[in-house]
Amino acid sequence: MFPDINRIILLFLAMLILILCIKEKNRKRQIRTIARDISRIMGCESSEKVMSFTSEKEMKYLIEQINGLLEHQLKVKADYMETRLEIKRMLSNVSHDIKTPMTVILGYLEIMTAKQPDENLFKIQKKANEVMELINKFFTLAKLEAGDIDFVMETININELCREIILDYYDILTEQDFDVDVRIPEEPFYLYSSKEGLERILNNLISNALRYGAGGKYLGLEVRWDETILYIGVTDKGKGIEASELSHIFDRTYTLEDSRNKNIQGNGLGLTIAKGIAERLDGDITVTSSPHKKTTFTLQIKRRDL
Repeated sequence: MFPDINRIILLFLAMLILILCIKEKNRKRQIRTIARDISRIMGCESSEKVMSFTSEKEMKYLIEQINGLLEHQLKVKADYMETRLEIKRMLSNVSHDIKTPMTVILGYLEIMTAKQPDENLFKIQKKANEVMELINKFFTLAKLEAGDIDFVMETININELCREIILDYYDILTEQDFDVDVRIPEEPFYLYSSKEGLERILNNLISNALRYGAGGKYLGLEVRWDETILYIGVTDKGKGIEASELSHIFDRTYTLEDSRNKNIQGNGLGLTIAKGIAERLDGDITVTSSPHKKTTFTLQIKRRDL
């Protein structure tokens, strides 16, 4: 009789251990599922909630707290984005308000220098023009980041556009004895995009090459494309960019060491503006550099059906 009771007790204990093991296994599986859901929701920044069907009070409480935190984080993110957009719009308005008096000042300076040429007035006028140029760049960047720039989209002959832009720099390039290497295919390439936006990007990239790559006395412009993307590369053979600086080159107000040279007037906004416009046009700008050998900024724009 006693052996039968022992067997029953052992069987009961075995079943109890099995049930506990199954519950522990289910709990671990639930925790892994919850962790994956949190990672996915945080990655895509969606408004989803963590879902898990369980009868355990502790697990239910944990899920409720997690969903509360996710909802709070989403609200904080939305408030932050709204505040950031308001600040950008405010900066856009402020920069516009600054432009008006500067335009008046430049107008008076032009009248004064025309009536009575004076070296000091010319110096003041030069500095005022530099300030105005900086304000214009800041105004463009502020409007771009606030989403207040509407680009007119049209069908563009990219080959002709690039030829026209490089011709605008012909006098500067010849005066400074640059070796100009233009590689634009004869076959015309048409792109549906913004002519104004592309002109701004290419002018910024070429000006940047002239400013920081002048020591190499070389400027290259190459146009090529594949089935999905248009590539326009601007190359110089100047000092180049160190590997440690490449990841920061498009940061707002980031300037290279050369910008301290009074002969090189850089403020770090040109490349930021160029990249911002490229992104608005469904594209990007990348850079590769081997110092003193070759530095190339490449505009990449996705092709759209005409």
